[in-house]
Amino acid sequence: MAQNQSQPIRVGIIRCDTHGAYYGALMDKHDPLRLQRPLEESQPNRYSWQSGGAHFYHYTDYADASRMTVEAVDGFRITRVWDEHRDAAECLANVFAEPPVVCDSFEDVSDDVDLVFVADCNGDGSDHLTLARPGLEKGIATFVDKPLAFTVDDARQIVALAKENGAPLAAISILRALPGAGRFARRLEEVGPLQFGSIQGGGPSLAGQIHTISLAQHIFGDGVVAVRALGDEGPNTIHLDFGGRADRPAKGVTLNCDVGLVWHCAFHASAFGPEGAIHSSPLGDFLFPFGAAQILKQIREMVHTGRSPEMTSGMIEAVAIAQASRTAHETGKLVAVEHQEEATT
Repeated sequence: MAQNQSQPIRVGIIRCDTHGAYYGALMDKHDPLRLQRPLEESQPNRYSWQSGGAHFYHYTDYADASRMTVEAVDGFRITRVWDEHRDAAECLANVFAEPPVVCDSFEDVSDDVDLVFVADCNGDGSDHLTLARPGLEKGIATFVDKPLAFTVDDARQIVALAKENGAPLAAISILRALPGAGRFARRLEEVGPLQFGSIQGGGPSLAGQIHTISLAQHIFGDGVVAVRALGDEGPNTIHLDFGGRADRPAKGVTLNCDVGLVWHCAFHASAFGPEGAIHSSPLGDFLFPFGAAQILKQIREMVHTGRSPEMTSGMIEAVAIAQASRTAHETGKLVAVEHQEEATT
């Protein structure tokens, strides 16, 4: 159901981790100095934002810690928050000019809101079906942070719940919406017929791998048909095979997720062809807030129109690629990626 655009979108945030604070600070009025230093010395630090992590990249003017240097996205009002650590939820609530209600359970977050926002900075998505279910069953528009789910089966169930209850659904990695990545993608023709691509960065966790997969989708496109993977402890090097598709890199794309210490979580992309090679500038933390703002604009439109944005389909494929890469790592074989159409039916 479309929402009245004359009223702010009432948002309930599930999980007050660094992504909850990161997106929240772009959505609603807050005290920037409290975002920078939200804790007393004696209080426990649950998440990196509580040490100023979200503030650092939103307010990069060294001479004025209260001047936001990334665009805020208006039209939202955060009215409910929940976290498994109640003190973290209370901490985030106190950052906002009009503190939201701190809920006793994640089920309560979807009461009297227009949007449920399931935040997840470092998780693997294995609890996303559980966390998203109450709001979806109530028909509430829902954003599920990356990854949409840990398995394709869970992703199917989330999508099915949204369809059954008429709830608009969105899910995307910041890397899929990063303006700098889009500008790099528009340079691909410089190398001539595209032969090969690579992405470096993200780290060994699934949270990082999903970002790496999403960046590859953003730059080189969807439609991966199979993967190979290797790594000492997990699929940290993943090769994406597009099955000879003419509008994709002929020799595929390789993702190198675990590349050691990087500058402010930066990713790097490269593309190769008979006319040369191109390499991106660092795509990192100083740019990520601009991707998050783009996502919030799409979420705002989703709530206003009652229609799910196309970006969710890309996240389903990302989950399928990650799942296939785990199997490829275990078996040492080329593993087919479950087609998007199969995952959404």
